[in-house]
Amino acid sequence: MAKTDPPDGRQTSPYIAAILEHTPNGVLLVDKETRIHYVNPSFRTMFHCGEEKLLGEPAAQFVHCDCFERAIAAGGNLMVKENVPDHQVSFRVGLFPIEGEDLYCGIFIDISEEEAAKKHLRDLRAQTLERAQEVISRQMQTAQEIARLLGETTAETKILLVKLMSLFEEEIE
Repeated sequence: MAKTDPPDGRQTSPYIAAILEHTPNGVLLVDKETRIHYVNPSFRTMFHCGEEKLLGEPAAQFVHCDCFERAIAAGGNLMVKENVPDHQVSFRVGLFPIEGEDLYCGIFIDISEEEAAKKHLRDLRAQTLERAQEVISRQMQTAQEIARLLGETTAETKILLVKLMSLFEEEIE
């Protein structure tokens, strides 16, 4: 039996086997108790499972969420987006029942780079906003300082002009 053949011994098409083995998406088949029946190499890579024994183990132990339980409870298809900080992976998974079987399939798409780019953009925006606030504050301080200096020089000018005016008034009288 090839490593991608189903556990019941039926033969899988060589095309399907090649797709499952080489797709960049993780593929996981579980039963109604969410015990793993099939896992492809991309899933192992995505969730850092290496050569660990996965068959027969609960899916939640490796995907670190209850997405299969939710799909089974809903009795149908489910799309879930999750983040697993322990494994530094973010993923989107489409879950659906396998028709005629008591199995559910999850196709996991690694969106870690996309999420990291979004986080970088959020951080960059936050830094830009912080910098803009600093610039506004400095501009306000500068405007206040200019206004203070203008007020002082205007007051000094007024005092000087009033003295000059009083001197001229004395001469006129």
